[in-house]
Amino acid sequence: MSAAKAAPGSARPRATLRDVARAVGVSVATVSNAYNRPDQLSAGLRDKVLAAARDLGYQGPDPLARSLRRGKTGVIGVVYDAPLEYAFADPAAALFLGSLSRSLRAEGLNLLLLSASQDPAPVRSASVDGLILYCASEGSDLLAAVLERGLPTVLVDQQPQPGAVGVGIDDAGGARAAAAHLVALGHRDIGVLCLELGPEPLGGPVSPKREAQAAYHTTAERLRGYRAGADAARLWPYECSQNTPADGEAQARALLTAQPEVTALLCMSDVLAQGAYQAAQTLGRRVPEDLSLIGYDDVPLSAALNLSTVWQPTAEKGRRVGEALLAQLSGEVLDPEVLNPSPLPTRLVVRGSTAERQG
Repeated sequence: MSAAKAAPGSARPRATLRDVARAVGVSVATVSNAYNRPDQLSAGLRDKVLAAARDLGYQGPDPLARSLRRGKTGVIGVVYDAPLEYAFADPAAALFLGSLSRSLRAEGLNLLLLSASQDPAPVRSASVDGLILYCASEGSDLLAAVLERGLPTVLVDQQPQPGAVGVGIDDAGGARAAAAHLVALGHRDIGVLCLELGPEPLGGPVSPKREAQAAYHTTAERLRGYRAGADAARLWPYECSQNTPADGEAQARALLTAQPEVTALLCMSDVLAQGAYQAAQTLGRRVPEDLSLIGYDDVPLSAALNLSTVWQPTAEKGRRVGEALLAQLSGEVLDPEVLNPSPLPTRLVVRGSTAERQG
């Protein structure tokens, strides 16, 4: 027996759980168990149920209805305050998301990327069990929307928030080591290619006021570290509107043209450093003979470019974020070290893009 036949020329009626049960000669509960609790059935019976479901065109339990019944969606939202194409184009972001996804997938959870660059509405309406805030400016509506949801939440590379779990790296420490390395090589005029300082990046030279009002924690911490490590040198910070090789090239070219005395560049990402390489070539500046370069992140391409850079534990960060979220989902009482863990260490990796200042 099977579901009622459709009239000729009409669409086939959608098969139901009851239709499958009738076709196999078992209870509705048995069919449900075949999908939701397969350990309750023998392998043979489950195969028979699933085969009948395929024959009838039954697609399985409705996921939305199931999530409403259980009060769980099995989905974790990852909030990003820029267009999603930037997340896919940034190698460091891709490494982080890959590690995070593996950590959560092992527990049957999936990721939903939420781009909320202009409006936090997607965060307020998303059907998710938890939120991971990957990128947001301090005091933004997006940060407020995430915290207002009251869901298990992890803030990544953010300024600590009362009662919220945060996971981050020692941004300032890595930047300080990079700047100190250049000073030790004799460089006294050093340019800085900055990531965005605020949600509306201006591009170009960074004024003291703009620097003091930096709204992105990562940018502010790295700039603070550079200044601490280069107190014996002059820094020339320029803001990049996007973390892309093209913007890195444009700002490096502008900086080196306006400040020809600069003999080294500190780049807040390896992506920006790639652009700086191109700018140096265009301007006839040899790396490292005429211009030393240091990036940040140590993405896989950096070794191929022989780029000196600051390594960060991107994969470990993704795993830690996953663990922190899973602990909240399981109802664990979090101790202070979980709420505010020590920053993950960073370290300088010296390759062939830095050298002693000439002349």
